[in-house]
Amino acid sequence: MESASISSSPTVPIYKNQIKDDINTDTTLDQEETEDAVLKLLLGAKENPETKNLLKEKHLAYAKKMLGPLPAGFVSLDASRPWCVYWGTNAMMLLGDESVQEVYGKRIASTILACVSPEGGIGGGHGQIGHLAASYASINSLAISGDEEAWNKLDRKAIYDWLLRIKQPDGSFKMHIGGECDTRSAYCALAIASLLNIITPELVENTAEYLSRCQTYEGGFSGVPGLEAHGGYAFCALASFCILFPPKEVHKHINIDKLIRWLSRRQHQPEGGFSGRTNKLVDGCYNHWVGGCWALIENIVSYHDLWDRTALQNYTLYCCQSTSGGLRDKPGKNPDAYHTNYTLAGLSGAQYRYIYEGGEDDQLGDYAFRWRAETTDRIVVSEGNYVAKINPIHVLREGIAEAMHKFFEGRPL
Repeated sequence: MESASISSSPTVPIYKNQIKDDINTDTTLDQEETEDAVLKLLLGAKENPETKNLLKEKHLAYAKKMLGPLPAGFVSLDASRPWCVYWGTNAMMLLGDESVQEVYGKRIASTILACVSPEGGIGGGHGQIGHLAASYASINSLAISGDEEAWNKLDRKAIYDWLLRIKQPDGSFKMHIGGECDTRSAYCALAIASLLNIITPELVENTAEYLSRCQTYEGGFSGVPGLEAHGGYAFCALASFCILFPPKEVHKHINIDKLIRWLSRRQHQPEGGFSGRTNKLVDGCYNHWVGGCWALIENIVSYHDLWDRTALQNYTLYCCQSTSGGLRDKPGKNPDAYHTNYTLAGLSGAQYRYIYEGGEDDQLGDYAFRWRAETTDRIVVSEGNYVAKINPIHVLREGIAEAMHKFFEGRPL
């Protein structure tokens, strides 16, 4: 093994694996190409000192592009407008923009309310059918808007009835009426119900059991029972369990040792980033989908420092930043709003320690709002590189999810 340290703070040794397989495949060749590209950036840090800093102003300018007429390369996403709003505004808040609600709040609200489907749920645009993924992005966006007048216009009873219509006897949820079921749709349904304070025992009956069946022999979680484990599904399952139960009870429903082993294998060296599946490449979005699991895991097992936060920060700064603005999957890729949002969310997980502080009187509907983030001397972050703290369940800047939930507390359907 060769090692070298990059010349910024934080620093970690970087290792290049010298054990080579004699049989070349597309997988091994892609992995070697990615390692070489990453090492060139990590070891060339002295030649490109700009990227040791988080380029906040450039990333802010990039995120704002999602809030007007979409750039040419993103026009196809107009059918997923709530996602563009969420990715853009959430990234801006993570980067410290305090003006989002004042400047964009009413526009966010009007855009989302126009997507409400008369059949139930919220669609990806005006006139589209209700869809759980679009509804999740929409409710998150409305939370970001801070517009209580718009919140009052939501028909929570209609949303609850729609969720029950797409709920299946085995505890899963269809993405839309007649659609597919998977771990992702379960998380979207629970997150929506959590924020709107419409989560009930009836709504979540058998859902924990369904999610438990999605844990694979590897230890991660698949979309449906029997398929391959995937980082996105791992977060969706784990966050769902943390909506349903306090962290200390989650281990009753999953094999936590196998999950920790699988998550640990997702962090690569020399890259420092995460892959989403076995034998796949690192990708900046897994900063969150895999990295976001660790905050929850550490509170399930009461042990911290299970992963390399410094390595992830280095991968983010040196390999995921586009110097023209926005964040990307890996070197050689173009930035986009999706990766900008989730790479920054994962960076927050690497910069803070997330602590669950529930009480004995907490019950279903409370658990997702009992988290706080703290700084610690054990986590080194270069000055000026901090992003905002988040709610690790709802993936919103700290205080945003909590404000919407509090607004709907005590309000009957």
